[in-house]
Amino acid sequence: MGSQCRVPGVPAEMRSTKARTATSDDMFTQTDGLSQVKTPLVYVMGTIYVVAGVFHFVVPDLFAQIVPPQLPAATALVYLSGIAEIGLGLGVMVPRTRRIAAWGLVALLLAVFPANVYMATSGVVIQGAPAAIAEPGLGRWVRLPFQGVLIAWALWYTYE
Repeated sequence: MGSQCRVPGVPAEMRSTKARTATSDDMFTQTDGLSQVKTPLVYVMGTIYVVAGVFHFVVPDLFAQIVPPQLPAATALVYLSGIAEIGLGLGVMVPRTRRIAAWGLVALLLAVFPANVYMATSGVVIQGAPAAIAEPGLGRWVRLPFQGVLIAWALWYTYE
């Protein structure tokens, strides 16, 4: 226990001589308005990943087109990432597995980032993709910083 200094009008819990420093955990554990939507948003996030994962099996050729050509077995990688998205999406919705699944999503997002870079930098036309990303252009570049948003969203659930 830290020593206390007596300062009139200052609550005891604020009188510790040990300075409190902000940590990165504070960003994720504050009890502000965002904490009220944290639980509902985890189900939104989980559902997004489950649906995206299912689409890896429904239209695997679409996803295989953005796997960098340096990587072998594009279709197998698409299926593998689809399994990961479904499993981690379900896992993040279960309180008992939420933290580890959220870390898994962070790892998955980092692992598939090269595909997003390839999609943005290559001139490949993606057959069957939504118009915003089918052709090279701004839509593909917007995906890159959006990956940071998705990583931050998943990280939010690693601190509970």
